[in-house]
Parts: sequence; structure tokens; C-alpha cells
Amino acid sequence: MSERKPVLKNADVSGDMQQAAVGCSAQALEQCDIEKENAAFNKRERERDYFDRVNWR
Repeated sequence: MSERKPVLKNADVSGDMQQAAVGCSAQALEQCDIEKENAAFNKRERERDYFDRVNWR
């Protein structure tokens, strides 16, 4: 099987966030076989890294 790698096509975030997203996506590609699992993994990691720190109160 050919090696799969993430490709960033368009982004409106900082370079640091882009690199974090690409790294997370690469990890998801290694761990998840199904696209839906890959998306859930990425969502969970992004929320943990960026949205858990926000105090909504």
C-alpha cells in the first residue's frame, strides 16, 4: 500500500496551528483506517488542545 500523508490545502490560522493540525492528521492516518475515525480523532485532539482551555463563563 502507498504511504498516506496529510495535505494542507487552505488555512486561516497561524503557522503553529497549521503544523499542529498536520502532525495530528499524520498521527490519525497511522492509527485510524476509516475516514470517519480519522475525522473524530482530529476533532477530539483539536478540541483538547485549543477549546478545553477556554473558560466560557
